[in-house]
Amino acid sequence: MAVVIALAALVAAQIATGLRPGDLRLTTVVVVLVAVCALAFAAAAYTPARAAGAFAAAVAAGFAAEWIGVRTGLPFGDYRYTDALWPRPGGVPLIVALAWGGMGLAAHAVARRVAPRGRPAPIVTGALALTSWDLFLDPQMLRLGLWVWAEPGPYRGVPLSNFAGWLLVSLLVMTLIDRVTVRAEGARAGGARAGGGRTGASGLVALYTVMAVMETVGFAVVFRPPDLLVAAAGGLAMGTFALLAWGRAWRR
Repeated sequence: MAVVIALAALVAAQIATGLRPGDLRLTTVVVVLVAVCALAFAAAAYTPARAAGAFAAAVAAGFAAEWIGVRTGLPFGDYRYTDALWPRPGGVPLIVALAWGGMGLAAHAVARRVAPRGRPAPIVTGALALTSWDLFLDPQMLRLGLWVWAEPGPYRGVPLSNFAGWLLVSLLVMTLIDRVTVRAEGARAGGARAGGGRTGASGLVALYTVMAVMETVGFAVVFRPPDLLVAAAGGLAMGTFALLAWGRAWRR
């Protein structure tokens, strides 16, 4: 019940973010709720210890990539964070690292549903699913003035190098999450807690789906001005992965 409440709160916070785009506290609330929901569902899908380990690994990888990125321009391109988000150790807002962890877990669960078992298919699929989220994320964060690109790119000011970097880092994040969680998933198969594992995995897929729907509706209707290009690009990319994941679940 607590997780359901947190997921409902996430939806409400997403709506409030669209209605009050200047209130950065709401952006922080959304990311924290994503992280909380992802951890709770992952704990049910695997074990609390493995969920925490996978989340920590994804957060650390995301933070390291951002820390390197703001200093070298690799792998995303030349960018910097503004002073809008705090705390910012090493120039990287902690909330950004939490986002890598929360959505990393969700994208990994989607990939485990969609792709054939065994590496590298789930790793690549998860990386593509996570990178699809950035089709929404970067345009939205640029609107809020949270970071600045040295050379604006063709996708609503975002350079294409950013998406190549996201794919590269997402491959690392998926690899780390997979190494931590896949043994737990195998150990639970046929076990007493297998039902809870399936529920947790479905919760992570639901989290990914909620983000896809809310971001699409936000850019299409709620945000001012609306942006149908971003709504269509992000909605098509994330929506495809979400539909494939639910389709596999229904056929079981």
